[in-house]
Amino acid sequence: MINSALLKRIIKSKEMLLVLITIIVVLIFTFININFVSVGSLRGIMQAMSSVGILAVGVSCLFIGGGIDLSGSNVRLFSGVVLAVMMAAGINWVIAAVTVIVIGACLGAINAFFVAKLRMMPFIATIAVSNVLLGLNLAITAGQNVPVPNEKFWWGGYSVFNIFPVPFLIMIVLLLAYGLMLSKTQFGRNIYLVGGNQAAARLAGVNPVKIRSILYINNGIISAFSGVVLTSYMHTATPQSQSDAQMTAITAAILGGIAFTGGAGGMTGCFIGIVLLHVFNQGLNSLALDAYWTIIASGVLLIIAMAVDFVNEKSRTKALKAKIVPVAGARKEGGQ
Repeated sequence: MINSALLKRIIKSKEMLLVLITIIVVLIFTFININFVSVGSLRGIMQAMSSVGILAVGVSCLFIGGGIDLSGSNVRLFSGVVLAVMMAAGINWVIAAVTVIVIGACLGAINAFFVAKLRMMPFIATIAVSNVLLGLNLAITAGQNVPVPNEKFWWGGYSVFNIFPVPFLIMIVLLLAYGLMLSKTQFGRNIYLVGGNQAAARLAGVNPVKIRSILYINNGIISAFSGVVLTSYMHTATPQSQSDAQMTAITAAILGGIAFTGGAGGMTGCFIGIVLLHVFNQGLNSLALDAYWTIIASGVLLIIAMAVDFVNEKSRTKALKAKIVPVAGARKEGGQ
């Protein structure tokens, strides 16, 4: 029997609860399909989550800072297309990769200008940029995939110890780096402050426009880098995808406890959310179900994640009010 105190601790800790749910999901799919936990299956899950996981890093930072960007998926695909076209023209892959990352930074700066500077609605502005990029993808490729020679991106399909794909390890390094930045640096604390309360951030001498602009540019860079990683193991660039990686990254981030309204969450929860989502999707695929069931399941998970985020936000607001009221009462009595 599970100790009641331990059970309460698990329920109160988002990360521990998510780990428990992930373990239960793995056990269920293993019971249905004994080969679900094979080395090949685990390697496939890690490979599949790497590019979307990298995308989720930028999404999570932006969410924590109180922003949102819906163009990341097409920034990723556009970066892959430009990378493949440059490599097809004989340009070294390193130079091509650096170029598309710079392009990603420029696209992030465009989003920052529209949202942070001009104060346009982020949904409208970033969707507009996303549509422009989708049109450019189709115009450049005439709607056809652009192949990339395998030997130029050998590391994309390589696995360390024949278990851990290199793209997955890159994702882990980014999650650790950004996790340390958020928790251990003043800039990270400023991100939480801006996302949680802009007025308080201004009083503390923090410029919300500057912080959010940096986060949009960062998200552009991360999205472009995600496109490089995706192309490295797919060995082809596609102008459009049947699945929206941006929505998958958003779902994973919110499942991991990143607050949609900003000011809360971290990279540990983001990672667990990514793992849970991809284990669940892989489990559905192992059952040989039609692809649309995976899409439906992802939508349901997003709804659940948003509902949980809504409840958590109400709890945070209630706790904040409970702290403010006694302080205000004490000041009133002191004034009398």
